[in-house]
Amino acid sequence: MTTTNTTPTTVRPLAVITGAGSGIGAATARTLSALGHPLLLVARRVERIEALGLPDTLARSVDVTDAKGMAAAVAEAEALYGPADLIVNNAGVMLLGEVARQPADEWERMFDVNVRGLLNGIRVVLPGMIERGRGTVINVSSVAGRRTYANHTVYSGSKFAVHGISESLREEVAGHGVRVVTIAPGAVETELLSHTTDEAAKADYQAFKDSIEVLAPEDVATAIGYAYQQPQRVTVRELVLAATAQAA
Repeated sequence: MTTTNTTPTTVRPLAVITGAGSGIGAATARTLSALGHPLLLVARRVERIEALGLPDTLARSVDVTDAKGMAAAVAEAEALYGPADLIVNNAGVMLLGEVARQPADEWERMFDVNVRGLLNGIRVVLPGMIERGRGTVINVSSVAGRRTYANHTVYSGSKFAVHGISESLREEVAGHGVRVVTIAPGAVETELLSHTTDEAAKADYQAFKDSIEVLAPEDVATAIGYAYQQPQRVTVRELVLAATAQAA
């Protein structure tokens, strides 16, 4: 666990990104770093974060389901770089399969990470944002949080929860000057599918991905950067993006 360039070289506020070791999280880290933001990058595999080699970055190995670990990492980063103005709750698990055959521990893992982990991230930064009267919470959901697909039942349920939590929270904190944004990508070229243990479901989804040109992580990172860079008085409540060839 390392810190790179602990003395900030910019006056941009701190951004926190979970699931920053690969895919959308890593791409978002590069995007926000290029904009001059100091970063707290959280992932289970800290060596992946360190390999990004970004300046003004605190890398910590924390599972988002560990509320105390998240709080400690954010406190450490804020001591270095000042208050967190943004959190990107990106950490997620996708385990596809039919409910009748899927192990129950896979359901639990998806809800633990995708819902409880997201709430842990929100909770640790939100009081400070409310006190300061500004801040942005960006929750990475999925088009599967807006509609259903075969073999996605429990995953989709967890992402529907993200949409519901995000919109209700937005209403709750709007009067405090805090923004809440839901980013809902379609299929993205990441390692998310590798988590799935149902080989038939994995093969079906991979065949779909191979049939079109899916989103790159950088496409989603650009959307996140766009939403965050709007004036604080403007909230992009929900941004849905998918490959042009993805019909559903």
